[in-house]
Amino acid sequence: MFLKPKILIINWQDIKNPLSGGAEVHLFEIFGRLKKYYEIHLLCDSFKNAEKEEELNGIFVHRTGNRNTFNFNVPSAFERLNKKYHFELVIEDLNKIPFYGSFYIPQKRIAILHHFFGDVIFQETNPLFGFYVYLNERLVPFFYKDVDFVCVSKGTREELLKHGMDEKRIKVIYNGVDFERFKPSKKLDIPVFSAVGRIKRYKRLDILIEAINIAKNKGAHFKVIIVGKGNDMERIKKMCIDKGLDEIVDFKGFVSEEEKIKILGESWAHINTSPKEGWGLTSIEAQSCGTLSVVPDSPGLNETIISGKTGFIYKFGDAEALGDILFKLSKNRELIEKMGREAREFSKRFNWDISANQFKEIIDEKISCFR
Repeated sequence: MFLKPKILIINWQDIKNPLSGGAEVHLFEIFGRLKKYYEIHLLCDSFKNAEKEEELNGIFVHRTGNRNTFNFNVPSAFERLNKKYHFELVIEDLNKIPFYGSFYIPQKRIAILHHFFGDVIFQETNPLFGFYVYLNERLVPFFYKDVDFVCVSKGTREELLKHGMDEKRIKVIYNGVDFERFKPSKKLDIPVFSAVGRIKRYKRLDILIEAINIAKNKGAHFKVIIVGKGNDMERIKKMCIDKGLDEIVDFKGFVSEEEKIKILGESWAHINTSPKEGWGLTSIEAQSCGTLSVVPDSPGLNETIISGKTGFIYKFGDAEALGDILFKLSKNRELIEKMGREAREFSKRFNWDISANQFKEIIDEKISCFR
C-alpha cells in the first residue's frame, strides 16, 4: 500500500476563517489539487466557534491560538503534531509575521511569500505594531537564507531580491483562476464599476471615492458597487456621504461567491486602488468574467493586465487619472465589450492546475532530497 508523504503547511488562517483572503484561496486551490499525492495538514489560528480539528477539502486542519497569539503557539503546536504525524516537509506561508521555523523545525522547508507589507503597514495599524511587523520582515533574509521561496508574482520576487535573498532560491508560480466558474455575464445597461476586497485602510479605497467624485463632476453618470468588509468601511462610507456620493456608491458588504461572480461579470470594469498586492487575484477573476480591470502601477497588480488591451494602469494615488478613466469608460460601451473579450482570453493563461503541478515539482525535489 502506498503511503502518501506527509506535509505540514503553517499559515495564519484557513479558508473558513472570517478574515481569510487571497492567501487562503491560493493555499486551498493549490493544495486541494495536491492532496491526491500527499497527506496535507494545515496548522493555523482559531476563531469564534471553530472546531479544533477538521478536514476541509481533503486537507487536515489543526487550529491553535488566535490572530494575536498564533505565531507564539506555533513551536509547541508543531512539536505536538510532528510527534504524531512525522512530517517529511514543512511549508511556511509567510503572509504576515514569519514563523522562524529554523529554530524548531528539523525537516526541509519551503516558504511561500505573497508580499511584504513594508512601510505600508504603518497606514493600517499603530506605530508600535507596525514597527513589529516591519522589523520581522527585515529579519526574513537572515533566518530564511537557506530556504527555497515560492512567490506569486515577479513583483514579490523583486522584493525578496532587494532584501538580499539568493535569486536561485526563488521561484515564481502565478495564481490561477477557475475560468469554468468565473464566466462572463451580460453587462448591465447602465455603467457600473465594482471594487471587490477587504475594506482596510492600506487598500486605499479613499482614492476610488475621490476618483468617483472627479468623474461625477465632469458629468459622468454611473454606479459603483463595493464588495467586502473591513475596519475602514465607516470612514469610506462617511467620505461618500460628505461628497454627496451615497446615491452612486452601493456598499454590499460580504456576499457569497456566486454573488461576487455575478457582480464581477455584470460590471463594466473592476477597480483596484491598493499600493501593493502579492498578485491581485480579483483582477484576474474579473477578467475571467469578461470584465476589464483598472489597477495602479503597484507591484503585483501591474502584472495582472495588458495595459490598453485587457485593462488600464494608472499611477498609484492619482485620483485625477483614475477619475479620467472612469469618465471615459462610462461613455464607451463598445470599448467595454471589446476589452472584456480580450480580458477573458488573457485570464486563461492563469490556471490553478498548471500552478499546482509546478508546485508539485518543487515539493517532490525536496522530499526526494530528504529521503
